[in-house]
Amino acid sequence: MSCCEPVPGTGGEHYVPYAERTGAESVVYFTRDLSAAGLRKAFEKVSANITGKVAIKLHSGEQHGPNIVPRPWVQELIEKDLPGAAIVETNTYYEGDRDTTEKHRKTLEVNGWTFCPVDIMDEEGTVMLPVKGGKWFTEMSVGSHELNYDSMFVLTHFKGHLMGGFGGSNKNIGIGCADAHIGKKMIHNARDTDNIWDISQEELMERMTESTKATVDHFGGHISFVNVLRNMSVSCDCEGVAAQPVVTPNIGIVASLDILAADQASVDLVYAMKEEDHHDLVERIETRHGLRQLSYMK
Repeated sequence: MSCCEPVPGTGGEHYVPYAERTGAESVVYFTRDLSAAGLRKAFEKVSANITGKVAIKLHSGEQHGPNIVPRPWVQELIEKDLPGAAIVETNTYYEGDRDTTEKHRKTLEVNGWTFCPVDIMDEEGTVMLPVKGGKWFTEMSVGSHELNYDSMFVLTHFKGHLMGGFGGSNKNIGIGCADAHIGKKMIHNARDTDNIWDISQEELMERMTESTKATVDHFGGHISFVNVLRNMSVSCDCEGVAAQPVVTPNIGIVASLDILAADQASVDLVYAMKEEDHHDLVERIETRHGLRQLSYMK
């Protein structure tokens, strides 16, 4: 899968067709089997270096959120393929049901994430990871427990996002591994004002991506990515029951060892749909300049 190359004079609102891209390609696996078995097949393709103590980074959702990756799929994956693995999360920057560890634990219970350990990585503090070659950061603050793991499996519900345009693997770990009070503020509020979203769209994509780079570089070859393209509202799972209705048809599951390839393939699959099927999600991606995630990841 060739990655997205920005066109001069355009930004994250411009989709670059495959024929116009430059750069190397990576292997991406795809199945239409949206089931526990399909998830296990996808994971098998990218599981070789997921060894030792394993962190599964997924979005566990706000209370009663309707669109998250089905819990029975994750339970079967852990029981059959990743015994001993822990789901990992961090507390949220915004106020809600997950902005403190106590409330977060209650939400996890309500949502049924009770069949395996769930580690709230910033529960006991933070640690700084280097951002190599970053424009905005030289280091990023993440939950301190991230250092307790040998490998990370990034399991993402691909969907729209209010600020990011789309939420793929990049958003899952760029925002989801940054701790609640330092890392997430570094990404969202460059001006240190009272407005927690005080940042331009393109800059937000770049800062989020640099946060992702800190975690990807930390795990090196011991990280892999699966995106589940199912129940794709234009809203993120952080909106819970307030999420907009799902109008985009289900697609399947994408897997790769390359985070950019995983997210680019997911976006390409959405754009390949009929206009009437992808209109709302494409509009959300482009109006938020979400495609800057792809070009900046490159």
